[in-house]
Amino acid sequence: MARYIDPVCRRCRRIGEKLFLKGERCYTPRCAVDRRKRPPGEQIPRRRRSSEWAIQLREKQKARFAYGVLERQFRKYVDVAKDQPGVTGDLLLQLLETRLDNTVYRLCFADSRSQARQFVNHGHFMVNDKRVDIPSYQVKPGDTVAWNKVGDSTPEFIEAITDGIPKRPVPQWLSLDTENL
Repeated sequence: MARYIDPVCRRCRRIGEKLFLKGERCYTPRCAVDRRKRPPGEQIPRRRRSSEWAIQLREKQKARFAYGVLERQFRKYVDVAKDQPGVTGDLLLQLLETRLDNTVYRLCFADSRSQARQFVNHGHFMVNDKRVDIPSYQVKPGDTVAWNKVGDSTPEFIEAITDGIPKRPVPQWLSLDTENL
């Protein structure tokens, strides 16, 4: 399985705006986009006007980078969105937002989508009382996403991570039970 192992702040600098790939660090002055205004690589003194194709490519790359999806998987999401009736762009964003790793991130159980992906991969979450370890699992309306409890107690790292949630606003299409997580 392929994965991106280079610095993720480089991706934000290439796009030219914050994609919040590092979690809390992106909200501080230590963010690479704030510290280094130029894109990575050798600098060229001229600036050209971007073509329509370049603008569309940048937006596609921004979505791919933000959701942590590689090109082939993103292409499959686009094909599924094209086959459904409705606006393809909106349907594509719906498919990306209903991934389990993104849902975990949106519920403030993780600081970044990559951390949420790791939690899901390690089997720390249950969907409808069944353990799921696939980050691309599509969460459906009415599904219940909860931490996987060990016995009757909650592990210490879960208590440390979920202390003071919600850290960010939770979207309206999700509901968060802070008592039972």
